Amino acid sequence: MSPLPSSTGSVQIQQFYDKGLAHASYIIRSGRQIAIIDPARDPQPYYDFADEHDASIEAIIETHPHADFVSSHLEIAGETDATIYCSKLVKALYPHQPFDDGDRITLGTVELHALNTPGHSPDSISVLLIDELGQTRAVFTGDTLFVGDVGRPDLREDEAVGGHQREELAGQLYQSTRQKLMTLPPTTRVYPAHGPGSLCGKTTSTDLDSSIGKELKTNYALQPMSEEEFVKFLLEDQPFVPKYFGHDVVLNRLGAQPFEDSVRAVPRVHSATELAPSTLIIDTRPAAQFRAGHLPGAINLMDGGKFETWLGSIVGPKEKFYLLADTQIALDTVIRKAAKIGYETNIEGALLTPAHLPETSPELDLTRVRERPEEFTIIDIRNRAETQQPVFPEALKIPLPELRERAHEVPTDKPVLVHCAGGYRSAAGTSILQAALPGVEVVDLGEAVTEFQSQAVH
Repeated sequence: MSPLPSSTGSVQIQQFYDKGLAHASYIIRSGRQIAIIDPARDPQPYYDFADEHDASIEAIIETHPHADFVSSHLEIAGETDATIYCSKLVKALYPHQPFDDGDRITLGTVELHALNTPGHSPDSISVLLIDELGQTRAVFTGDTLFVGDVGRPDLREDEAVGGHQREELAGQLYQSTRQKLMTLPPTTRVYPAHGPGSLCGKTTSTDLDSSIGKELKTNYALQPMSEEEFVKFLLEDQPFVPKYFGHDVVLNRLGAQPFEDSVRAVPRVHSATELAPSTLIIDTRPAAQFRAGHLPGAINLMDGGKFETWLGSIVGPKEKFYLLADTQIALDTVIRKAAKIGYETNIEGALLTPAHLPETSPELDLTRVRERPEEFTIIDIRNRAETQQPVFPEALKIPLPELRERAHEVPTDKPVLVHCAGGYRSAAGTSILQAALPGVEVVDLGEAVTEFQSQAVH
């Protein structure tokens, strides 16, 4: 992003965007001083930026304990002696400076002011950038306000993360938007912590930044409505909650171990004979390779754009697993992705594809599916909102994140056909049911689902 001009030089705002987790973090640079907001698990990009600009990292600000990724705030503070700032309501278990309404940080020629904006979480803050003339130039909204959306308020209901009711938090979010954010000057730039595809909201825009004026005109959640209407509308059709979300809230409140140290600590396995028979295997190879041969009971979770999210949605935060890939580079990649959500400590061992892969998957007879779909038990593993437009009206609907726990609901008197929206999830779902339903023919409709989607529309 381009520098923001000021009368005594420039203030630079740099966004770092992780497409896999739809996560945006930020550096604010004023002269040779830097503040980082909501850093990702890997701190190296922030160090590189600081070195490039001959600047020092003075502050790390956490807008809230994140549910969808592990932050490197503690690691960066240990490496640079920077101060960590967060709301006192976080009750953080690491050294920090409380940062709440009225608190401010001086950074070069500008100031950063704290705004308590609860709603997504009870401890959420937003951060105002005030220039040397006292003008509000930008607001970093964390998960309170997105471009085109607001943060979901239903992630803190479990007792482990506070036991806060979603209706209560949604009401707080109504007040935070109306009393705090919507009163800012319309020209104030809006920099949220997430973009499109994040499970921390439901209708996030493809834009990665905005302005208060634009959001007032276009964001559905900021339109005139009563608090009761806001709460009802906001709680409708929220996406599923991945299994790892609560785990990451707790981990971020504690502070995670250094990223590279944690990655290097993952055990390496040199032979499939070393694998414990009762431990889950996550095979990250492409679906075609998996179908041609795989280890018994393995789940085919292909490395792709949303690998981290699906890993943390299918595998529980206390569950051990083996991680398998075809090459050393691919294996290192998926280990690092697992670490982004704090799952590197769950990896019992990482290994390259064994030479002998005893299991194969049944071949899909597409002609039979076209002509006699009634001969299959069809499982639709898309999310609930997606299944409102059925591809096969008679399909049994079980979302992928629930499939391992609900596999016993699948009738076994016919071959089982699994489908999603494009093929990625169905590869995982098919492998889950193959492991859970021994002796049953389970086939993956894969990318061929697009043919049936077009028929369903017409």
